[in-house]
Amino acid sequence: MNNKITDKDMIFFYGPPGTGKSLLGKLFARKLNLKFIDLDNLIEERTSQSILEIFEGKGEEEFRNIECQLLDDVLTNRAVVVALGGGALLNSESRAKVEKSGKVICLRASEDVLKKRLAQSNAIRPMLLNGLDEKLRKTLMDRKEHYDSFKLQLDTSWKKPHQLVFEAQMILGVFYLVGMKKPYDVTVARGNLQNIGHVLSRDGSTSPVVVVSDHNVAKLYMQSVMDAIRHEGFTVESFIFPAGELQKTIYTLINMWNTFSQIGVERKSVIVALGGGVVGDLAGFGAAAYLRGLDWINMPTSLLAMVDSSIGGKTGADLQDGKNLIGAFHPPKSVLVDTLALKTLPEIEIRNGMAEVIKHGVIGDPELFEICSYGWESVKDNIGTVINRAIAVKVQIIEDDPYEIGKRAVLNLGHTLGHAIEKSSSYSVRHGEAVSIGMVASARLSEQLGIADAGLANIIASTLQKFGLPTEMPVGISKSVLLQAMKRDKKRAEGKVALVLPIRIGKVSYGITIENLNQLVDAV
Repeated sequence: MNNKITDKDMIFFYGPPGTGKSLLGKLFARKLNLKFIDLDNLIEERTSQSILEIFEGKGEEEFRNIECQLLDDVLTNRAVVVALGGGALLNSESRAKVEKSGKVICLRASEDVLKKRLAQSNAIRPMLLNGLDEKLRKTLMDRKEHYDSFKLQLDTSWKKPHQLVFEAQMILGVFYLVGMKKPYDVTVARGNLQNIGHVLSRDGSTSPVVVVSDHNVAKLYMQSVMDAIRHEGFTVESFIFPAGELQKTIYTLINMWNTFSQIGVERKSVIVALGGGVVGDLAGFGAAAYLRGLDWINMPTSLLAMVDSSIGGKTGADLQDGKNLIGAFHPPKSVLVDTLALKTLPEIEIRNGMAEVIKHGVIGDPELFEICSYGWESVKDNIGTVINRAIAVKVQIIEDDPYEIGKRAVLNLGHTLGHAIEKSSSYSVRHGEAVSIGMVASARLSEQLGIADAGLANIIASTLQKFGLPTEMPVGISKSVLLQAMKRDKKRAEGKVALVLPIRIGKVSYGITIENLNQLVDAV
């Protein structure tokens, strides 16, 4: 299988000498299962001369001409990672071509760090010969405005290479997940829904393709998505069901499977989930069970689905006794996150998704939590960063524990009580709202047990309240009904429910059992 991240974008690592372009580019390409090209190495291969020999024999101007010519050759590729020389984009024409072809991430490091690295390196850099300190300082000064002008920046001064590779994924909005039976990619980009046809073609899919959606989302995006699929030569059909958690049942699945049969879905057909978490869970489970397993692609259109339910390979449906009691681990082939979809998302659903974003900050990203702590304007001004960081938290956790044997349980922070509230309210309380209440209750209980830092519950509650999320129990929900719902929680083992409790922002503890679930309910 050809696991490209996209069918058009290239990724370029650029920046001053010594920032680690070649090393990080190679590691990044390996992580994302992509081809890697080092432009300097390519120049030496094509000319049969070292960079130093070209400089000494023909001068810098001729080197730049060769560099531009070979860069044009490189740009005929698609979906590769390229390490560029430190001056390759000084030419405005070359820069324009590169930025049209993909994304440039500019690596930076302090002057002292660069001096140390360059002094220890075996590589010969003609521009820095005979006076490293002085020439490096001059190069950095002369090119400062140029390097500063790139939007995507990554400081490589102190973090380890594997950490920097993950930072680069987060900055670029591209992730490649391994650990389950099939690896898959997650990409975040404006207009990504229209890339669906290319993704299907890339993976050798066959017709018919079935797009699964609910009535609300289908009205907005079904036609354009089906047109994008048809444009690549596929036959495409749709299955549309009423919106809402109450539709996440075996009966909807039966209707879906009957539709697959009537359409003539085959083993190489692909199911496309277009919508929020309910659509993704149902379409994924429908694909998992039909013909003993079909490929599927997830295109989340809600904030909650973008940062949470679309990632991790969990699929499922609800039973009368509780949420997600039936399901399967069945990862999609790709997850296409389109940030433009947020423009048509009702504010109440943005708020719903922010509960999971904030939860991810509490679990593993203090910087994400801090952005959220300033409220709506801070998030709106940094929405791309917020989505990428929230996804990154989940990606790191599920790569460590893809099948929820241990650490992945931390993602259930607030969910034990939250799912019970959803069920007890007949889903009039939305998932994010219920998780918000559950998080605060968990933090209060954690403080009472001496696990959490004092005042943590108030810090979490204050941030949630800035997004209009509830932090107290809704009126009219019976305590006894909540307790019964929690006792049926799918995460129980040996008759006990394991809880996730926060310690401080960025750190939680999991697998904690308590003598009486009343303690959690009473903490609300």
